[in-house]
Amino acid sequence: MTSPTQPRAAHLSGPDGLRAIAVAAVILYHLSPGALPGGFLGVDIFFVISGFLITGLLLRERTETGRIRLGAFWARRARRLLPALVVLLMVCSSAALLLGGDVLVHLGRQLLGAATFSSNWLSIAAGQSYFDSTTPDLFRNLWSLAVEEQFYLVWPFAVLLLALVRSHRARVIIVAALAVLSAVAMVMLYVPGGDATRVYYGTDTHAFGLAIGAALALALSRRSLGHRWLTVLGVVALAAVLATTALLPDSSPITYQGGLVGVGLLTAVVIAAAVGSRLGRVLDVAPLRWVGARSYGLYLWHWPVFVLVVAALPTWQRTGAGGWELGGIALAITVAAATLSYRFVEQPIRRDGFAATWHRWTRAWGSGAARAVGAVAVAILLLAGVLATTGAVLRDPGVSSAQAAIEAGAKAITPAPATTSAAPAVPGAGTPTPAAPPPLPGGDQISAIGDSVMLASAPELEAAFPGIDINAVVSRQASTAPGIVQGMIDAGTLRQTLLIGLGTNGPIDPSILEKLHSMIGPRHQIVVVNVEAPRGWVDGVNSELSHFAQEYRNVELANWQDAISGKLDLLARDQIHPGQSGGLVYVQAVTEALQRLAELPPTLGPNDYGLAPVPL
Repeated sequence: MTSPTQPRAAHLSGPDGLRAIAVAAVILYHLSPGALPGGFLGVDIFFVISGFLITGLLLRERTETGRIRLGAFWARRARRLLPALVVLLMVCSSAALLLGGDVLVHLGRQLLGAATFSSNWLSIAAGQSYFDSTTPDLFRNLWSLAVEEQFYLVWPFAVLLLALVRSHRARVIIVAALAVLSAVAMVMLYVPGGDATRVYYGTDTHAFGLAIGAALALALSRRSLGHRWLTVLGVVALAAVLATTALLPDSSPITYQGGLVGVGLLTAVVIAAAVGSRLGRVLDVAPLRWVGARSYGLYLWHWPVFVLVVAALPTWQRTGAGGWELGGIALAITVAAATLSYRFVEQPIRRDGFAATWHRWTRAWGSGAARAVGAVAVAILLLAGVLATTGAVLRDPGVSSAQAAIEAGAKAITPAPATTSAAPAVPGAGTPTPAAPPPLPGGDQISAIGDSVMLASAPELEAAFPGIDINAVVSRQASTAPGIVQGMIDAGTLRQTLLIGLGTNGPIDPSILEKLHSMIGPRHQIVVVNVEAPRGWVDGVNSELSHFAQEYRNVELANWQDAISGKLDLLARDQIHPGQSGGLVYVQAVTEALQRLAELPPTLGPNDYGLAPVPL
């Protein structure tokens, strides 16, 4: 397949530098959790750049040739994307086969999605959450590539239809309206406090960035914006984009209720200001251009490499210094792989086509004998990659170690009785002997609300506290707790002691904790379990929980983080979910907190201080 004749566009200032910023943000977000909470927004920057460049290319071709050669367009896309993707899939699948375990889970579905550019929809159909840490999908990052490829498939037809609209302004308005419809769909389908995977993965709900870039290309196809104030506005917009990558987490409802759209609009302003301006020349500095040119390979490799490195070093701490070390190793491998791919695979095939590149490689091997040996070696490597990839798919264990622990916990949960006394005897009531510790509440006096960590510990909680009422589900956010507690209060099933194990899946707003305390009142007791997970919000969550426990007499902290920190081998490979032995540590932390509550002396009334009025 040789390179077809196509219109040559002058170099545009800015996109390469923006690509570099986008891929750096995404890599930092994934390789060092918590260092850049909004780094995932780099994907939306990519979307706007892609929509802008692809639309500009199609418009330029139609203007210069009078038509759009669809076959040539898709051939160029194939040469640009497929070679590096095929190498990535075979190399990483082969490495996954060697490591085994969690990295093989759902690999067949992921490869099918990569091959058909449908990763996003296959994940949605399978109920696989983008935010789920229990199953480390090896090629999870390919969802965005799928969205872009679906855009590349249909957008040339849309451009041809737009050409039938005589008014240039109407064309821009139509494409802008498509962006608005996509953004509105995201807002309407997003459920605050729920899993945002559907709206984040969906092409329909996340295509507004591509449409924003396309609308900008249409707007600039007739006129350039050369006003001086636009450069200033571009600098402000770029600063705002950088600020959002540092401040806007993926768990915030604002992200899906206009935040992502705002990033897309800001990126469009940066592009408009950068084209042919001083800002564009700043973004075109050599280091940024070097990274931007290799951004596709860097994006492809960084996540699978990180998953494989973590799987190869399961006992390494993923937070603090250990997390930086793992991320540093993954980054070094990523840069090396992306650089080699760009130099020896992507650029030659993109420039010369598949056949010409193959002939050039074989000519470089010299004599006929050397050429034959080289061809056989390449064939053996390709065959080995195919066989290893097939073997990796066949060895899929079905569920990850974390998911297995969660499912075991879910099976162990005993349904709570339909009704329970709303105010059973207070734990520790009576007069124990001085040598005996105060009795702990039984399971029939404990209501527990938690996420997947509590769910994985459910068998051990049931054994330690028979009859405990456990309400725990995967990916639960702390914001849902007040509604659950209110339902218990209304049904009369809230027990004397409330055990809360939330915070693994996102930050905790202090107002949520205050609301819970005011709802149940001083006659009940609360135990909050802190968090151990390689997530950026963990320190903030644990600080809020500790402060909450210190503020109120009837609240105690179960220090799960300290209890398990030196025993990470008792957790699943995600370093979050406990197995049986880890569940015993979880129960011990809860037991110690309950013991501290039971040992509290009774509160004193005014008469105990001699302050009550003396009767006449």
